[in-house]
Amino acid sequence: MAFVRKMELWALMATVVWSCSPTVQGKMTEKEATLQDQLIVNDPGPSFLISATQAVFMPPMLKWQDWDYSPLWVKKPQPISKALPKDWQTRVHFDNSMGRSRALVRFPQGTDLYGQGEVFGDLQRNRTKIGIWNTDNFGYGTDGGKRLYQAHPWMMGVREDGTAFGIIADTTWRSTLEATDTEIIFDSEGPVFPIIVIEGKSPQSVLTQLSERIGTMALPPLWSLGYQQSRFSYETAEKGLNIAREFRRRKIPADVIWMDIDYMDGYRVFTIDKERFPDPMAYSKALHEMNFKGVWMIDPGVKADPGYFVFQSGNANDVWVKKPDMKTDFVGPVWPGDCKFPDFTREETRIWWAGLYKDFMQKNGVDGIWNDMNEPAVFNSPGHTMPVNNYHRGDAQLQPGPHVQYHNIYGMLMMSATLDGMQAAQPDKRPFLLSRANFLGGHRYGATWTGDNFSTEEHMKMSIPMTLNMGMSGQPFNGPDLGGFGNNASPELFEQWVSFGVFFPFTRAHACKGTNQKEPWAFGPGVEEVARTAIQRKYRLIPYYYTLFRQSSKNGQPIMKPTFFADPADRKLRDEQTTFLVGEDLLVIPTFAKNPDLPAGNWLPVTLLEGGKDANDRQATLKVRPGAIIPLGAEVQSTVEPMLETTTLIVNLDEHGKAQGELYQDAGDGYGYTTGDYNLTRYHAESTPDGVRISSRIVEGNRPTATRKLIVRLLTPQGEKTAETIPGQDIVVK
Repeated sequence: MAFVRKMELWALMATVVWSCSPTVQGKMTEKEATLQDQLIVNDPGPSFLISATQAVFMPPMLKWQDWDYSPLWVKKPQPISKALPKDWQTRVHFDNSMGRSRALVRFPQGTDLYGQGEVFGDLQRNRTKIGIWNTDNFGYGTDGGKRLYQAHPWMMGVREDGTAFGIIADTTWRSTLEATDTEIIFDSEGPVFPIIVIEGKSPQSVLTQLSERIGTMALPPLWSLGYQQSRFSYETAEKGLNIAREFRRRKIPADVIWMDIDYMDGYRVFTIDKERFPDPMAYSKALHEMNFKGVWMIDPGVKADPGYFVFQSGNANDVWVKKPDMKTDFVGPVWPGDCKFPDFTREETRIWWAGLYKDFMQKNGVDGIWNDMNEPAVFNSPGHTMPVNNYHRGDAQLQPGPHVQYHNIYGMLMMSATLDGMQAAQPDKRPFLLSRANFLGGHRYGATWTGDNFSTEEHMKMSIPMTLNMGMSGQPFNGPDLGGFGNNASPELFEQWVSFGVFFPFTRAHACKGTNQKEPWAFGPGVEEVARTAIQRKYRLIPYYYTLFRQSSKNGQPIMKPTFFADPADRKLRDEQTTFLVGEDLLVIPTFAKNPDLPAGNWLPVTLLEGGKDANDRQATLKVRPGAIIPLGAEVQSTVEPMLETTTLIVNLDEHGKAQGELYQDAGDGYGYTTGDYNLTRYHAESTPDGVRISSRIVEGNRPTATRKLIVRLLTPQGEKTAETIPGQDIVVK
């Protein structure tokens, strides 16, 4: 489906894929055999430019006019040239001789590879092979973690000199992605597919160009950047409220409480258990009064219960995925028991699904939605999903096809429909949607996380490269379950994890049934104090994070970046995965990182809390890039509280005695920013004979600044200097 050839070719490939099904077995016709013979090639196909630095390589049997709709693109790429420049570096070869569709990309020795989306393992992806097949993979145990909850047919390479390239395989079919030290090989069960090559002077350039093709994330609500607490499950309203009360009583900043599936009536989606949550609107209002938001889970499986309104409505609208006979609704077990599954390839189904959110959100005071189990997961079945020869009917854009064709985008199509429903239910609010399953480009619809990890040291350390590779695959708003979802966390593990994990873009602690509590106070007063301090540090940085999120919504850059982004040409940084950057300017060094490779230059350590109480060996070390100005907000308990009436600027001059930075401000929710209700302030520092002069000016927007007082903290190797002023007035730090 990712691209669609003529129907006769699709029919051929569908026959091959479905040949295990009694309903489609049979000999190939002479015409089909001829078509298959045409697929047996081993030569480069036609290629053309779609921009000065982006090229499409087409298999010889696939013509431009046959390359149809793809869920990857915000719009289909258009050719600007019929031939590639002679000095174009990266070339593609196609091969269908073994009954599968393969594309091979060769590159120079010494190139380091990254990306692959959600993968468990080291930051560098050379000498790896993964399955591109969304898999419900508890603890990453299935297939050694080589296929997880999301599919990203994408890889980025960084050459020895720091220049970079990106490779997209435009197919949604079940595939593998293999990387050696000189080759990238996509191997698919589906029809032939194009390859898109992006060339850039840096990995940052490649990722910005990627976002031009697959889109950028929408600016999220400010509250979604705060600390979030979840468990499977806080089974009653009172338990959820007590968690919120404890955060406030203990003065640990937090913004969100999550409701897992136990809030539902018998796990029926879009219902509430009235014994456990007798008045959900009152529950939500009580959360709101404590400056908390509530995020509620919705799964795709709809309980096959004749008396259940969603099931009745789905039957009436004929929305379900079909069995291979193309007529009978597929039924499979998940949490509620036997379920039917919406066929999200159909526009009618997506409209129906979106319509279910209005009453659910408005009547219950729901703030955010969590789409889970949407690989889709099916219990007691091969591969823990529905049969690959189940039938999807498609619509005007998506061709009819087997589940093996649509499995990888099932979760993304669900997200798209969910987002439509959320926007219709709350048109004046920015939606926050989290999904477990996703596909390349799915960041357009919501955030994600790294799935059901475990409370182990290995998973703690791997959460850094996992989050980084997701960011380098176009998914900037992501992060792990802090503390680990499965197994019991030790106090030492939770302390270490939260001390650096708060700096991930998505910051949520979560825990599975049967495991110990993973709230910050659950491990004793010592760990609680470490967690409180770490979270307070994150909240002081939220203005900086919000500015990064705004930048990412414009240019597609990750929020959390690998350390080698500080200098892509520095080879010694290429495999550094115990440290990471937040934006370009802040380096995070976890407590477990021993003698890491760090970027050159005068990166200076900084404390964020009053009295420097965060300067201790139980907190991650933070360092500021030379030439950077980082804005800090006040110490608050929630993003609802005013942060920027007093704004602090952390300044570290570069070797030329200069520094710069910026701060984005808006209402934190709603869409006023799209019509100018925001401001972007740019800061500049420069060493002069009289001292270091810091200036500021609003360069975009018409929203009045919230800042009433500006505090400057100038970092130097000899110590720190401070000064105060008001916005709009220059200040000299002597």
